[in-house]
Amino acid sequence: MMVKTDKRARATLFRSRLREAMGKKRMSQSALARAIGVDRSTVSQLLGGVGARLPNAQVVAECARSLGISADWLLGLTDRPETAADILANSLSLTEAPRAAVDAQIFDWHKEAAGYKIRHVPAAMPDMLKTRAMLEWEYAPHLGRSTDQVIGASEDRLDWMRNAQSDYEIAMPLYELHSFVRAEGYYRGLPLDVRRAQIARLIDVTGQLYPRLRLYLFDARRVYSAPITIFGPLLAVLYIGRNYMAFRDTERVQALTEHFDHLVREASVSDREMPDYLTDLAGDMRA
Repeated sequence: MMVKTDKRARATLFRSRLREAMGKKRMSQSALARAIGVDRSTVSQLLGGVGARLPNAQVVAECARSLGISADWLLGLTDRPETAADILANSLSLTEAPRAAVDAQIFDWHKEAAGYKIRHVPAAMPDMLKTRAMLEWEYAPHLGRSTDQVIGASEDRLDWMRNAQSDYEIAMPLYELHSFVRAEGYYRGLPLDVRRAQIARLIDVTGQLYPRLRLYLFDARRVYSAPITIFGPLLAVLYIGRNYMAFRDTERVQALTEHFDHLVREASVSDREMPDYLTDLAGDMRA
């Protein structure tokens, strides 16, 4: 139910917010008058008037445009001073996604969300759970001569993420692990010893770090997810290849959180079942 605001209170709020916006912009009454095409005395009346009278829509709109704020905020219809365009720009951003284990942007987002639960659907095997040999096999073609240096930096970031005070939930499609174990598809050519060491790492960390780290497997024939990371209530990031699409508005972060929680509810292999499931997979591994 919408609560009606008394006209006098709204007029008082308008004058207060107009004065606040002018102060932040360091705009004088004369400067605002020139910007909106009125006499200085008109601006004085806007700021110092009394009673319930508000300026006409044209004056309100020109004031908002000149001060870079929302007309709705000036009128007390919202608590956000940004314009609609600014709100949209701040809630959605497109960021370059370099081909690296843990690039600077991802690491910054992890640090920003330290202490919050982080939900993650990786594009392949989860980077934070990979062995060094796995990182080298996967990223060496993209890093050239700087492989050791870059992977060393990535390992430092991965160690920070593992030791941060965040809980991690990771959901993967079943076929990803099966392809990995059999060296099929994306993992074609991955040596047997690297695969065995990687599965051993997964068995170790899923047991050692539980319940702070919980790994689930879902059947992609029943449910699907694009690669996504949800950093608590702060933001949700879709990985689309060359770019990250980051959402910061509450509605979209909540919607993507609910999407992830649905994957967990529909998981074919739960977090508690993971160590035994991985052990069985390791027993079936062949060259």
